[in-house]
Amino acid sequence: MSISDVAKQTGLTAKTIRFYESKGIISAAPRGANGYRYYNADHIAELLLIKRSRMIGFSLDECQQLLALSTNPDRHSRDVKQKAQQKLVEIDHKIEELKQIKLTLAALTEQCPGDKSAQCPILDSLTKRG
Repeated sequence: MSISDVAKQTGLTAKTIRFYESKGIISAAPRGANGYRYYNADHIAELLLIKRSRMIGFSLDECQQLLALSTNPDRHSRDVKQKAQQKLVEIDHKIEELKQIKLTLAALTEQCPGDKSAQCPILDSLTKRG
């Protein structure tokens, strides 16, 4: 199938599909005599795994590792679970960072009168040294 068909089935752009292929994240699609790439159901499965893995926070490198595990008949589910657990720890850490950012921004916003004066406690705080 053509790259446009694959793009429709996966919800990815042709550019993204080509990028994944050029980086070796998915298996290379064979080319026809006309030079066009021809994809199959395995490519669709690879791309959907990457897309869904990205949606739940995995990096491209991690997606590539998950893809390798998915095609390895000797894999152990504990390896996949360990990667997912590591990602959960990272997500929890990011959530805590975001909570701190939110508290800081809320405090700065509360200090700003939001009127027509040039005085802005938000900018003062962001430009303060030390």
